[in-house]
Amino acid sequence: MELSVGEAKPGGETVFVGIIRDLTDRKRTAQQLVQAQKMEAIGQLTGGVAHDFNNLLTVILANADTLFEELTDREDLRPLAEMTRTAAERGAELTNSLLAFSRRQNLEPKTVDINKLVAGMDGLLRRALGENIEIQLVQGADLWRATVDPGQLESAVLNLAINARDAMPEGGRLTIEAGNSQIDENYSEANDDVKPGHYILICVSDTGTGMSDEVVARAFEPFFSTKDVGKGTGLGLSMVYGFVKQSGGHIKIYSEVGHGTTFKIYLPRSSVVETAAATEPVRKSSHPTGSETILMVEDNDLVRQHTEKQLQILGYKVLVASDGPAAMRILERGDHIDLLFTDVVMPGGMGGRQLAENAAALRPSLKILFTSGYTENAAVHHGRLGAGVHLLRKPYQRRELALKLRQLLDPEQPA
Repeated sequence: MELSVGEAKPGGETVFVGIIRDLTDRKRTAQQLVQAQKMEAIGQLTGGVAHDFNNLLTVILANADTLFEELTDREDLRPLAEMTRTAAERGAELTNSLLAFSRRQNLEPKTVDINKLVAGMDGLLRRALGENIEIQLVQGADLWRATVDPGQLESAVLNLAINARDAMPEGGRLTIEAGNSQIDENYSEANDDVKPGHYILICVSDTGTGMSDEVVARAFEPFFSTKDVGKGTGLGLSMVYGFVKQSGGHIKIYSEVGHGTTFKIYLPRSSVVETAAATEPVRKSSHPTGSETILMVEDNDLVRQHTEKQLQILGYKVLVASDGPAAMRILERGDHIDLLFTDVVMPGGMGGRQLAENAAALRPSLKILFTSGYTENAAVHHGRLGAGVHLLRKPYQRRELALKLRQLLDPEQPA
């Protein structure tokens, strides 16, 4: 917030004249710009180093091959030539990873059925993850085709799955889900590295240890890793990031410490199957509004401020709480409330599900809408929610929020 200071008049009276300005959106945009510039700079550096180092490795590999072939009668030296070749090959794998992050790898994009591709990975995933990880593959209905390199996409999904396995040392559940998605102008403006349009969304969710905000902010940086020394190169997520960006897509991380992580990959819809309706530009449309009272519960300050503003724009009266206990105090006050809109995972000892149970016991007719970065399948089957609940997946657009609220608040509309 920005506020001018007051001035004292000769008589002793202090008068304040100024302007109050909410700088939340500006600060968030500035932070995103700095992060984007940082990742771009790292990409340029790593891409240049990888390109030059590949040239050196070409010479090393060629000479190692020559020596290996020529030293057939020198059993004392031939293993050294083979060792040199093996080390150079591993170096080449690392530089290829860096090229992937810097978006300089060679891609062969094709029109791909994502449902079929992910289903075809079932056996590979089960072998890679082991028996203590339960795997759920959820296919999207009427899923659009994507324009993407299928081999690189398989590698990206496998990378995320292995990352999830490492975050679940005692076992857990991995959910891979595909669906159609639309990115509008508002989301694009808030995330300037993605264009509005139609995308296929692939969500990879786990029930692992989760990541802090600090780790999420650095997760895609090359060589950044929270694993012990010797366990991984720190290039897996940077490869996924580079591949998605080079494919014209978008990737987001949603994570809660102690509750798991969801990676969301947005891939462009193939123009080959575009219909006349699908090729229309994304337009801002009117949103259904209301005048009811909503109790909104969200622990993240920025998300809470943003959502409160969106609900008010839609015409609702909004009561706000930052955690479950604060929400219960509001409910116990006796204020009229039509709907509880709560995050699923929250600190403070009372998550969204427990809050909903307590609220329902206090007010049996209260409508309840959950929101989470997890998909509905992940949230339900990971035990965070029960079947038949209503959930709005983050990040959501204002229209999605508006429609979901009316579905719940208007009895004649199916929820």
